[in-house]
Amino acid sequence: MAEIEKKWYVVRAMSGKEKKIKELIEFEISAAKFSDYVAQVLIPTEKVFQMRSGKKISKERSFFPGYILIEAALDGEVEHIIKGINGIIGFLGAEKGGRPTPLRMSEVNRILGTVDELEASDEELSASFYVGETVKVTDGPFNGFSGVIEEVNSEKKKLKVIVKIFGRKSPLELSYLQVVKE
Repeated sequence: MAEIEKKWYVVRAMSGKEKKIKELIEFEISAAKFSDYVAQVLIPTEKVFQMRSGKKISKERSFFPGYILIEAALDGEVEHIIKGINGIIGFLGAEKGGRPTPLRMSEVNRILGTVDELEASDEELSASFYVGETVKVTDGPFNGFSGVIEEVNSEKKKLKVIVKIFGRKSPLELSYLQVVKE
């Protein structure tokens, strides 16, 4: 049997339900024995780091909320099975009653390349802070205060920030994740 030509398509889905819908797509395709026609179902995600009560928390967030990428050959019933799944709005680029438009390979490589880059950088913080720069504290007891950077320790990813509290200048040692540039 000849290799089935598969292309990448974008499916619009209910935002926030992407993981559940991905599982439903995979289940329905395998139940209907069309696994040869669907190669991959992907949800592009990125890792986001937040500070919560003094602890760094890593969270995965959808890169394109409400969209799922599918590498498939939309022959016969495959397109109808996917469209019939609860939570799917339709294919991106499809005109009413028309065939879905596949993504160009350059677009797919750009999307997948961006996702791979984000995974590879994992905990890389690319924030560059400079002495004399004004920053706003976003975490900890001084949340909401603004201050000026006095010292930058890039190895430890720490800053020494001077904050005015009750009319007095107080030095704080903060992580890169606890401040944002103003």
